[in-house]
Amino acid sequence: MIETLVLIAGLVQLAVAGASLAIPRMLGWKEQTAKLDELTRQVFWTYAGYILGTNVFFGVVSTVAPHWLTDSSGLARTLCGFIATYWGVRVVIQFTAYRGVRPQGVVYRLAEVALLLAFIYCTVIYGAVMLALV
Repeated sequence: MIETLVLIAGLVQLAVAGASLAIPRMLGWKEQTAKLDELTRQVFWTYAGYILGTNVFFGVVSTVAPHWLTDSSGLARTLCGFIATYWGVRVVIQFTAYRGVRPQGVVYRLAEVALLLAFIYCTVIYGAVMLALV
C-alpha cells in the first residue's frame, strides 16, 4: 500500500513537472525576463531548470522504484524527509510569497488549486512514509 501511495505521488510530481512547462507562456516569462540584465536572466532560467529537474527526478524515482523510498534505510528516510520538506515549503510559499500577486481568472485559480492539492499530497505522503520508516 505504501509503495502504491509513493508511486501515485511520483505520477503527481511528473504531472506537476509537465504542467510547469506551460507556466513560462502563461505568465509571460519571455517578456518579463527580457527586462532583466543578461546574467540575472540566465540565473533565473537556470533556477527554473533546476526546479524542473528536481521535480522530474522525484517523480521518476517514485514511479520507477518506489521500493527505494520505502525500504526503511537511512537514505530512504532522509530522501522522503527532504521531499516532504521541499513540497511543504512550496505550500507555505503559495500562501505567503504569492499572496496578492497571483494572476486573476478562472483558469489560473483552477490551476492554483490543482497544484496546491498536488503539493499537499506529496508533503503528506512523503512525510508519512518518513515517519513510518523510523
